[in-house]
Amino acid sequence: MTVRFIGAGPGAADLITVRGQRAIASSPVCLYAGSLVPAELLADCPPGARLVDTARMTLNEIVAEMLAAHVAGHDVARLHSGDPSVFSAVAEQMRRLDAAAVPYEVIPGVPAFAAAAASLKRELTVPGVGQTIVLTRTSARATPMPEGEDLDTLGRSRATMVLHLAVQRIEQVVGELVPNYGADCPVAVVARASRDDEVVLRGTLADIAEQVGAAGIVRTAVIVVGRVLTASEFPDSHLYSAARCRDA
Repeated sequence: MTVRFIGAGPGAADLITVRGQRAIASSPVCLYAGSLVPAELLADCPPGARLVDTARMTLNEIVAEMLAAHVAGHDVARLHSGDPSVFSAVAEQMRRLDAAAVPYEVIPGVPAFAAAAASLKRELTVPGVGQTIVLTRTSARATPMPEGEDLDTLGRSRATMVLHLAVQRIEQVVGELVPNYGADCPVAVVARASRDDEVVLRGTLADIAEQVGAAGIVRTAVIVVGRVLTASEFPDSHLYSAARCRDA
């Protein structure tokens, strides 16, 4: 018996990996967050599978389902939105499975920031403009941020920044980023990336909060901040340069 933590992708059902889809199809128990994971993926579950919506369950209740499946000898498909490596709350589940000696594996998925970049048709690492991406969030209605990971400190690098779980605090986010990035810094907000009801807003730190308020976006969105969003004058990458040595 194995628990498989599966990245279900950012929202579109066809953005799951082939490996993830096969794991769903072979697992007689499926735990999923009904508020975030596309319902279409459940059609891949085998006939008679136990389907458990974890959206309103506690951590202990979720782990209890896994342990019960372990005792029964059933594989578990544990679906998480996006990719399990980023803001997925997988770590505490794995810690409990380790303590109970229950085997598990992780199957990666398409993260929300990658889906947002695709919708924006932008590379987030542009030569000569930005080569670093900071993935972060804010602490409102969530566990506190570690010391030194506040937006002012992180923003001093002026690296491309992607904020999850922060759109409800867009005005405060703007206020904390303007001193380092400048009010004219390009910003994009992508809500429900890859879904049919996706919303894309483009602007600057000076006007993005007003746009978000007018659009009524309060959740399931990422905020992308950085000059890479509008960069047009930049050197070609060395990767495909004619001057690059290709002998090795």
